[in-house]
Amino acid sequence: MLSEAQILELLRKICCDLLGSTETATFGHPTFQVNGKTFSVLEEYKSELGICVKVEKELQGIFLDDPRFFRTPYIGKHGWVTLKVCAAPLNWTEIKALVHGSYRLVAATGSRSKEATKRKQNPSAI
Repeated sequence: MLSEAQILELLRKICCDLLGSTETATFGHPTFQVNGKTFSVLEEYKSELGICVKVEKELQGIFLDDPRFFRTPYIGKHGWVTLKVCAAPLNWTEIKALVHGSYRLVAATGSRSKEATKRKQNPSAI
């Protein structure tokens, strides 16, 4: 089994390859962001290490039916799920797809927010 440091290094590689991504720490957890918005976190919750990602709210139930996942505390209502690191052998192809999907959701949200702000500031530009 991989150590937390090894898991972080693999997750970091996936996240940092994405355009505009940055790494920071939130509440002591390694956090990956795009446009200042979080798309993945490596965190420990109730003594269990997990990789948190955002999924479409409509698809969240599919993930929650899988015992490897749980609804991310506090932000789960916004479509976040956590993959339990120790629940099964990690499939890094799957993790990469989850991270990329989360990135796309979050990056698209940031773009829409910026466009809405621009329209509010200059409504004649529409």
